[in-house]
Amino acid sequence: MPQTLRIMNSLSSSMFPFLFLFLFSFSWVASADRHEDFLQCLLYQNSNAISKVIYTPINSSYSSVLQFSIRNGRFNTSATPKPLVIVTVLNEAHIQAVIACSQKHGLQIRVRSGGHDYEGLSYVSVLPFVIIDLINMRTVTVDVGNKIAWAQAGATLGEVYYRIAEKSRTLAFPAGVCPTVGSGGHISGGGHGMMMRKYGLAADHIIDAKLIDVKGRILDRASMGEDLFWAIRGGGGNTFGVVVAWKLELVTVPPTVTVFNVTRTLEQNATKLVHQWQSAIRKFDEDLFSRIFLSRVNTSQEGKTTILAAYTSLFLGGVDRLLSMMQQSFPQLGLVKEDCIEMSWIESTVYFASFPRNTSLDVLLDRSPGSTISFKAKTDFVTEPIPEIALEGIWDRLNQLDAEAAQLQFTAYGGKMDEISETSIPFPHRAGILFQIHYAVVWEQKTASWIRKLYSYMTPYVTKNPRQAYIDYRDLDVGMNNLGNTSYKQARVWGTKYFKNNFDRLVHVKTKVDPANFFRNEQSIPPLTPW
Repeated sequence: MPQTLRIMNSLSSSMFPFLFLFLFSFSWVASADRHEDFLQCLLYQNSNAISKVIYTPINSSYSSVLQFSIRNGRFNTSATPKPLVIVTVLNEAHIQAVIACSQKHGLQIRVRSGGHDYEGLSYVSVLPFVIIDLINMRTVTVDVGNKIAWAQAGATLGEVYYRIAEKSRTLAFPAGVCPTVGSGGHISGGGHGMMMRKYGLAADHIIDAKLIDVKGRILDRASMGEDLFWAIRGGGGNTFGVVVAWKLELVTVPPTVTVFNVTRTLEQNATKLVHQWQSAIRKFDEDLFSRIFLSRVNTSQEGKTTILAAYTSLFLGGVDRLLSMMQQSFPQLGLVKEDCIEMSWIESTVYFASFPRNTSLDVLLDRSPGSTISFKAKTDFVTEPIPEIALEGIWDRLNQLDAEAAQLQFTAYGGKMDEISETSIPFPHRAGILFQIHYAVVWEQKTASWIRKLYSYMTPYVTKNPRQAYIDYRDLDVGMNNLGNTSYKQARVWGTKYFKNNFDRLVHVKTKVDPANFFRNEQSIPPLTPW
């Protein structure tokens, strides 16, 4: 019997509260000692060079630095575990020091690029941890002649887009919509966006990377090898090391693109139109991105609500060609020229980020979070059109009281996504996927139950064996690791949903590059070897 249990068994029940207090106090002191030892280690490794970017709870700026990049209010509460130390690193040497000292003193690492992890795993851990915050490592350099760019992992998508547009209005990068999303985490999960039907994912256009591994080595594609380079482009963040920078292959866009946002309510035949949209996807030109936002809204009649379907699209071309294409593929929508706006691609990134028309492009450089909501989200993938009666079931659930702050997104796949092998990178959701569903709801206890019931309702209409999910929209409901002793069997429950058969290859890479499982979180790839 362990010594602690023998002591506990020998004590009367009346003594237990005092023992608990003693053990708790001992744990707190041990954590404090570890924290001090960690700081001394950092300063020894980097002298005073790192001292200006270290934040601990006794620093007046600690809370503001921690909270600045928290994008989900669920993880910004007094009960949320806080890091012992935040290091807003300035260079690779700082990252190497944090890795070395964390290993030496038994601390977990969380790596934060933009702070958009849906489950907060880039800045929260149940075990004592430190944050490597990449906010200061956000340089983007663009080579127009070779159509490439290097983006440090702390750069947001907005910063990447802005720097490309500074040099060229006909080059772009096919990544996500939200400009404050960090490129480090976004690309690590694949990174789909408004041009994926034309060009595929962000990760499909990564041609090199710089990564610091568990041994503190700075590796590029050549030195890390093709297996590890494959794994970091879609295998999830905080698993294989710290990605410091990505080399981006830029894509060509026309000088003029066309956008539209057309809304229809149930009274305007929304149910039938959503059903018909599903069948139209395979007819869409690859230059067209199409997404439907579905939500409950108030009508002009007091106390009455309806379902609103907002058809949002980017077309890589002029309005006349768009109208001709829509007439052939989806005439039921009734799109007309007055619904459309022509603009440059860089202007479209501002438009789809929901800023007012004619907002300065400088808004893409603004990392401030604005208002932060608490939310829960889930994802599904669909291969066959959902029947109208099932859509009506969704409307019924959106009309429930708990769904007041809920929204669904249907995002069309196909085009280039059908042409890329599901094993080319870890992201496997390729040929055969009709569209992705994104469910989101403002977080409360009752809304958490609501979204899970809706997810259960959708079971017959989405992918099966496995029921697929998107790692960039992380969802701990699909399964999670035991951080103390993660098993392959346990991780495979959620791993195959995100990665399908690519999961086993990811495990093989992890076993090779991080056999002790230093880089880990509740949904990181585990090694096969004991640790």
